[in-house]
Amino acid sequence: MRTVFTEKLGLRYPIVSAPMGGEAGGALAAAVSEGGGLGMIGAGRGDREWLRREAGIARAATEKPWGIGYLTWAITEAAIADALSYEPAAVMLSFGDPTPFADPVREAGVLLVLQVTDREEARRAVDLGADVIVAQGGDAGGHSGEKAIGTMSFVPAVVDLAGSIPVLAAGGIGDGRGLAAALALGAAGALIGTRFQASPEALVSEEIGKALLAADGEDTEINRTLDIARGAPWPANYPARTLRNAFLERWRDRDEELRGSPEALREYREAAARGDVSVIPVWAGQAVGLVADIEPAADIVAAIAAEAERTLARIGR
Repeated sequence: MRTVFTEKLGLRYPIVSAPMGGEAGGALAAAVSEGGGLGMIGAGRGDREWLRREAGIARAATEKPWGIGYLTWAITEAAIADALSYEPAAVMLSFGDPTPFADPVREAGVLLVLQVTDREEARRAVDLGADVIVAQGGDAGGHSGEKAIGTMSFVPAVVDLAGSIPVLAAGGIGDGRGLAAALALGAAGALIGTRFQASPEALVSEEIGKALLAADGEDTEINRTLDIARGAPWPANYPARTLRNAFLERWRDRDEELRGSPEALREYREAAARGDVSVIPVWAGQAVGLVADIEPAADIVAAIAAEAERTLARIGR
């Protein structure tokens, strides 16, 4: 399954595991890379001690390419320097203006991967000279753009804008049929999150794994409520798709009231500290219904690739 993207990094498959903040650690990144894809560590807001531990795990477990992803709005140039010290093959920047960080990544000879959620962000990524652009549609789990449209519509629009820059499709892709569809849309591969959450290498609790297995795409919704409850200072233009839960039902359409209720916020923190899945965000994309088992990440890579190959062969016939 050679594409422009796989050729850049010498990968066997055009499959990337999403850098899910705090959930995609070194073990998951290494397992995906060993399986023939590109594993990404989700360094989130730039916790240096966390990244030191997880990058060490990845470096010890694989000699194949892997990368590090950050939340652009939450980091400084020091975080980029920290990431580059671990010699990743790629650095991915998502959600925010990557302009201050693009040059240091490129100057280090590291692949600059920029995730975009609308056409304006896509044009900026092209202007900044991204090596790879991730086109994230509104089907995606976790945070996405306020103006995000469906992946099937967004990916070809970004492919047309990107020209010779390879594009990865993201959002609502959970199996080989989705990867085949992404390639048919002109993408050079797919970035997949929710499916890799359901692996033993992901840094998620057993309860979250069970919640993912029990869910369907209709059980997800976009909200800002859980960020408010967590005290997470996400920019307002990046809401999040999570599984529905009892806390969301209770506070639906009452975000401002929640902000002003210290008692409710305290109750949330206490329940979240217990890992109560009736309150905490379980990040999940609309392809969550395709997740049927908790499987090793390398096996997931192989299964997605094999199904994509079968799908493309069937279409060819």
